[in-house]
Amino acid sequence: MRHKELQNCTECVKLAELETLLELSRLLMGSQSLEQKVSDSLKTLKNYLNLERCSVHLSNDERRELNIFCSVDLTPKQKMLASYKVGEGATGLAASTKEPIVIENIHSDILFLNKTGARRIDDISYIATPMITGDSVVGVLGVSLTKKTALDFEECINFLTIVGSTLAQAIKLESTHKEEKKKLELQNSYYKSEVLQASNFESIIGESSKMKEVFGILKKIAASKATVLVRGETGTGKELIAAALHQTSARKDGPFVKLNCAAIAESLLESELFGHEKGAFTDAKEMRKGRFELADGGTLFLDEIGDISASLQVKLLRVLQEQEFERVGGSKTIKVDVRVVAATNRNLEDMVEKGEFREDLFYRLNVIPIPLPPLRERGKDILMLANHFLFKFCKLHKKELEFDETAYAILSDYSWHGNIRELENTIERIVLLNDNGVIDSTVMAAALPGIYAKEKLGAASQKNDGVVTRTELEAIEKEAIINALRECGGIQAKAARKLGITVRQIGYKILKYEIEV
Repeated sequence: MRHKELQNCTECVKLAELETLLELSRLLMGSQSLEQKVSDSLKTLKNYLNLERCSVHLSNDERRELNIFCSVDLTPKQKMLASYKVGEGATGLAASTKEPIVIENIHSDILFLNKTGARRIDDISYIATPMITGDSVVGVLGVSLTKKTALDFEECINFLTIVGSTLAQAIKLESTHKEEKKKLELQNSYYKSEVLQASNFESIIGESSKMKEVFGILKKIAASKATVLVRGETGTGKELIAAALHQTSARKDGPFVKLNCAAIAESLLESELFGHEKGAFTDAKEMRKGRFELADGGTLFLDEIGDISASLQVKLLRVLQEQEFERVGGSKTIKVDVRVVAATNRNLEDMVEKGEFREDLFYRLNVIPIPLPPLRERGKDILMLANHFLFKFCKLHKKELEFDETAYAILSDYSWHGNIRELENTIERIVLLNDNGVIDSTVMAAALPGIYAKEKLGAASQKNDGVVTRTELEAIEKEAIINALRECGGIQAKAARKLGITVRQIGYKILKYEIEV
């Protein structure tokens, strides 16, 4: 066989090296799994150059150890035993020094630990070559030389350095690909579940003067990276504004990531924002990226920003200023490129005066303030939105309904404390509970909260000699239950005690009046 003659022919050795590199390149460019490609590469080293017991140890940075990834001529048990701490033995020393380690006589050198017990009498030497890409050691390539090996020490070291670098690039590329794939999966599963129907903010329903002012601000700032603070009452559409701002910016192809700071327990909010390392706390069984990291290259919407704790305010200020942070339990600084759009319905200026919110963070968030008007101040926008929701829910539930003039009057007259969200829920309730036909004042009054029914229908009862109808009594009862639930934070047992009724009774009334809790 020609390999037996290689030792006596320098040109043949060089040819064999080139053939080996060519074959390795072909293998690593294949479509097989990474493990299969590396395994076939090690077999090529054995067959072309008579290198024995070839193995690749990959680095585990968390445990600072090297474990077998692929090998030739090692049994499963030997692979399990072949684990080295960084700096331990020839393999571990190659990883720590980033230099090839050569053991000329494995039978007498104490640096050759032989954990696997795979040493043979024909084996003469061992070379451990670090697999380096950039400044990182991906792993270590180890081979045993015998009397039949085609290369001498110096040739073998030079050749294995090239092979190790080639394998390191392939392994790093595969690792990067997996990380990117996982990142995209997380973004899709967490934060891209909602598809915007409007491609720009001009498609947001609203023609009132106050909304035109909002649109004017959005047009001016869409292309910038400036932090935006959207302010307004609950239900005014702050998230919709943030999403539209993202869609009209240069970041529209990046992720739009959302987080309601009030919906996450304070103990978990830091991890949600910045991610955590494996073992950072009891339930941290694996590394997890936070919302800032997942929003890299895109927009992060932080709703209810006024609810974050003082300690988190400090960390949020840093990431806004420096665009960098560390995961919980980690020391590695991670840099990101994220545009932050924050939102709140709280008076941050008042909170700053009381010492509840950092002044420097407030000014850092309030670069571009966008005040959203409450629905009651938007005039004809109310009717436009009502018709939009009516069309939407009629199509969804396959019904045909329309408002008459008396319904329009009530829609315009009602105060809408829950703003657009309350209007949308009210219209859906009307569509679900009524048959095809006209929505008049009676339907509207029955669908709206009791406070409105009491005021309007109560006035009507005075015109009818003070007689209070059953409808009026039910409206008053419904209003009392709604108010009690609001005051008690939605806790039914507490609200029942306040009203002097049982928990079972309030549960029945909630179902009867279809009160949202």
